[in-house]
Amino acid sequence: MKTITRTVWILSLVSLFTDMASEMLYPIMPIYLKSIGFSILLIGVLEGLVEAVAGLSKGYFGQLSDSKAKRAPFVQLGYSLSALSKPMMAFFVYPLWIFFARTVDRLGKGIRTGARDAMLSGETNKANKGKVFGFHRSMDTFGAVLGPALALLYLYFYPEDYINLFFIAFIPGVLAVIASFLLKDKKVETISEKKNISFFSFINYWKKSPSEYRKVVLGLLFFALFNSSDVFLLLKAKDAGLEDTWVIGIYIFYNLIYALTAFPLGNFADKIGLKKMFVFGLVIFSLVYFGMGLTTNLYLIIALFFGYGIYAAATEGISKAWITNISKDENTATAVGTYSAFQSIVAMIASVMAGLIWFYLGANVTFLVTAIATIGVIVYFLKLDFTQKN
Repeated sequence: MKTITRTVWILSLVSLFTDMASEMLYPIMPIYLKSIGFSILLIGVLEGLVEAVAGLSKGYFGQLSDSKAKRAPFVQLGYSLSALSKPMMAFFVYPLWIFFARTVDRLGKGIRTGARDAMLSGETNKANKGKVFGFHRSMDTFGAVLGPALALLYLYFYPEDYINLFFIAFIPGVLAVIASFLLKDKKVETISEKKNISFFSFINYWKKSPSEYRKVVLGLLFFALFNSSDVFLLLKAKDAGLEDTWVIGIYIFYNLIYALTAFPLGNFADKIGLKKMFVFGLVIFSLVYFGMGLTTNLYLIIALFFGYGIYAAATEGISKAWITNISKDENTATAVGTYSAFQSIVAMIASVMAGLIWFYLGANVTFLVTAIATIGVIVYFLKLDFTQKN
């Protein structure tokens, strides 16, 4: 555990508290939105738009973090905005206000993502990167276990009282902000080019980035184009006959599997290579989506959520570790931010597309299309050949 430094611990605890707040609301969000009049299609549009609008900021703020050679201020501001967004959702039920509140939350993520992952990367070397990012994802996801568990407990005593949950979620959000102020910046090498940074200037990084970076990110983006919001998985579970509390319960189960396996899989990825672990995760993902598209059996759906936890553990932290491995130290936040910005655009398309397919062709077709597309992504990554071990 010597590789898990003080900074890694603090960042992991901050993520744990923030995910505890966010994930307390995530499984009830589609239920809440439907209760105030949102259709499945509008939920897909909302989720896609807020991810795209706010996600574009990831590239800008990532490059700004590199330019100023600062990480901690971006991390602190980003987590503060996400904390403030929680009670905002409870004030009004108008679609524009909900869009604004969700955008504030995602903007906070956009501000902190590149700087946080660069800070994590600065605590690693290429031999232990999967382990450190895996540890962070495990801690982060334990928050996603605790949050929905508290929501489930609260709704047991106060059924359908969704509004107060938004205020309760503010508490761990504040704890995350307090913990973030324990972070201290290390000296980071600045980019030699000193020039004004516009909102979209991160696109220039794509043109001058290493070819290996572009190859990896293209594959990741194609996968993201078909990987819609997890909201659709929860709606599938609900449509299969699960009550609201059981929908939250199955989401807790998925996150528990994710949290328990992210650290050991990250450690194992350092031994076998990050690409192999990521491809393994994609295989599991494809099997899960084929299963979701072909069954309505509740027990099988629960088993598929187990597999979905394994997929997340094998890919989410690994993809960030992979990207930071193939970028220069002074460009780490820009590299992560640029990828995250492009990912947000395709996430918007993915969620809107999933909503449309679900609305016109049904849930089964939605999942089968994603499963088939993922096979193409697997083939793409298997054919990539790198000069260094990744």
